[in-house]
Amino acid sequence: MRSTFKTLFYINRNKVKTNGTTAILCRISIDGKQTVLTTGIYCSPDDWNAGKGIIRTERENNRLTAFRERVEHTYEHILKCQGVVSSELLKNTIAGVNSVPSMLLEAGKVELERLRVRSIEINSRSTYRESRLAQLNLLEFLQSRGMEDIAFTDIAEEFGGSFKTYMKTVYNRKSSYINRCLTWLNRLIYIAIDREVLRSNPIEDVRYEKKEPARHRYISKQDLKRIMETPMQDARLELVRRAFIFSSLTGLAYVDMHRLYPHHIGRTAEGRLYIRKQRVKTKVEAFIPLHPVAEQILMLYNTTDDAKPVFPLPVRDMIWYDINQIGIAMGLKENLSYHQSRHSFGTLALSSGLSIESIAKMMGHANISTTQGYAQITEQKISEDMDRLMARRLTKDKKTKKVPDTTKIAENIGRERRRKTMQNNAIQTGQP
Repeated sequence: MRSTFKTLFYINRNKVKTNGTTAILCRISIDGKQTVLTTGIYCSPDDWNAGKGIIRTERENNRLTAFRERVEHTYEHILKCQGVVSSELLKNTIAGVNSVPSMLLEAGKVELERLRVRSIEINSRSTYRESRLAQLNLLEFLQSRGMEDIAFTDIAEEFGGSFKTYMKTVYNRKSSYINRCLTWLNRLIYIAIDREVLRSNPIEDVRYEKKEPARHRYISKQDLKRIMETPMQDARLELVRRAFIFSSLTGLAYVDMHRLYPHHIGRTAEGRLYIRKQRVKTKVEAFIPLHPVAEQILMLYNTTDDAKPVFPLPVRDMIWYDINQIGIAMGLKENLSYHQSRHSFGTLALSSGLSIESIAKMMGHANISTTQGYAQITEQKISEDMDRLMARRLTKDKKTKKVPDTTKIAENIGRERRRKTMQNNAIQTGQP
């Protein structure tokens, strides 16, 4: 039989801290028995709406909403697992879940678990994966100091500076990698500040590394042709190969491919297919006339049922492994990544003579300066540009009949040289 379960959030206006805030309490009632626990959230008495049990400030109210949902989910979980739940059992469980870590790595574990759950909800593990690497680097740094963990109150500015130096000297990490690790460390410290474990950030003066100029990795036209000509035996690898080729010919990123539906596909009056879609990242509409090869790939997948995406792509993490495996099978020198397809589209389109304005529209860039970053200046491109310049100059000279005749020039030079020689000889002999 299901028990009666109620919660009531309230404040004690008689217990106000020196900073003018008071704790928000939660009264749990199950089958007529009550217990009270603190939420760990504070607000000004003037910001508390007793009738609705909410805080008028949005940030704190979001935390209160998350706590309320946690209580309800914990109640459902205990009831499902044990079949019975009491107010005291629920309180003890919530208190354990809601305990505030005072140690750095301990807080990192709690935050990582939150990000793991979040990654499942949004179907993207990139943030969780990067945060897990940063947490591992913090662990190794502490172990190099002979420590298993460190209290937030023991962290000083020297700690942040030494961590950055450790990343640069021991592992020779790049600036972007170091900055991501520093961001994770700052994130954990600010969580501790938010939960009143710390009053300020002790490493706020530790500067981030200077950002390196963006380097858009792309594949050459020859390598793209090799990928086109080499089908995969495995069905999933073949799907990823085709998706990579499609992105290389349209400039669509993985998330835009993942959310590409039949209603994004249209046809011009001349019968040519195109894609018109708002990019997930920039919220800018991209308009992409389809290359004939891209049309052929598109026709192999869903173009009618708008309840399903066009391409049944696996999750991003699986894409990462699959595309890397394809690169190994092709014998490519550098590791292949899916986003290289988008960079390749921008670079190859510029090399083919398309205007930057057209490419910006096709790639859905919010700023044309982003498009200019795809103009990779390689030795091959410089050589090709010079060849085109010389060809245009030669064509122009031929049209205006100004092509120099090297034979006549040589004859004139020789005739002039002989005339001057004869003149000098006459002067020396006294002949007129």
